[in-house]
Amino acid sequence: MADVNYATFSKRKHAIEKRHREMSGGYIELVERDGLLVPKSSRRQRRLPLRGMAIILMLFLVFKGFLIVQLGSTTFSDRVDKLANGSPVEQVGAWVMAIDPISMWISEQMKTLM
Repeated sequence: MADVNYATFSKRKHAIEKRHREMSGGYIELVERDGLLVPKSSRRQRRLPLRGMAIILMLFLVFKGFLIVQLGSTTFSDRVDKLANGSPVEQVGAWVMAIDPISMWISEQMKTLM
């Protein structure tokens, strides 16, 4: 008999803990027809963190501009060309590190500051 009571208790305990985990992300209180307040979990849909991705992209472009200033555009282009002749992974790296107008503009702005 004690095992049956423990199993029932354990099942109820797990249900309460599950509900608590769901509600910890936020909830909405709904009013039922009889006036009873019933909390429902508000599930947030995960979406792409656009602001974070934009910040990472901007930092990467600033880094490329810094490399162009430090190495010089001809040396930088030579190194990118060496990457382009390498393995497929190196070719992807060459495509990513290729000089683009934004990186060039950033490097020109950095030259004026230095």
